[in-house]
Amino acid sequence: MKNQKICIVDDEPKILRFISANLKSIGYEVSTVSSGEELFDKFDLISPDLILLDIMMPGQDGFYVLEKLRKFSNVPVIMLTARSNAQDKVQGLNVGADDYLTKPFSLDELFARVNAVLRRTQSSFADSQTAETPIIRTGVLAIDLGSKRCWIKDEEFKLTQTEYSVMEILALNLDKVVQHEVLLSEVWGPQYRDDIEYLRVGIARIRRKIKEHLQNKEEYIATYPGLGYMLRSIPQE
Repeated sequence: MKNQKICIVDDEPKILRFISANLKSIGYEVSTVSSGEELFDKFDLISPDLILLDIMMPGQDGFYVLEKLRKFSNVPVIMLTARSNAQDKVQGLNVGADDYLTKPFSLDELFARVNAVLRRTQSSFADSQTAETPIIRTGVLAIDLGSKRCWIKDEEFKLTQTEYSVMEILALNLDKVVQHEVLLSEVWGPQYRDDIEYLRVGIARIRRKIKEHLQNKEEYIATYPGLGYMLRSIPQE
């Protein structure tokens, strides 16, 4: 946890001070900005490991900021909002959020979410296996477990760190159905094992990114309703 850098983006000074002080108290390095514009201006200087991003800000709202951020960075993002409706949650996940936290929240919940996101985006689920199977291939798709990057033919396609974690587990279980609760527990944490929306949106984003690089519409990830997902073994072209 030491030296991990968190950037908080919120236009409310009290919120910035409150979250910043408490994250610093448990060892994080914290930067604060009051707008998306300021985040982009200082992004390279801050170089955050995680961003806490408020949705309801004047000017550029959190959805717009995240969509713009995802064009050049896969840094994990937890969205903060005073609105708890499901549509906002899905919209945030659809544009690339790693998690979603509704105000007001307890410090214990904040710490748990931050720790969970940093743990899953900075660790490997396959450290012991990468030496034997550094690259898993199916069709024109290659998952490089060593570099944690994905390729279609010779072109890399970008996944967020959370999306890559989902892909990695599916790749390590090629041609096997991975149950919803297993994926949710392994990637997001045991407390998310019943929150299927995270997984449904994540799989949809991965599929969309794969298809953007394909001339055919081969479906690499198969859905097993009520059970889980499977990365299919497809013959090489």
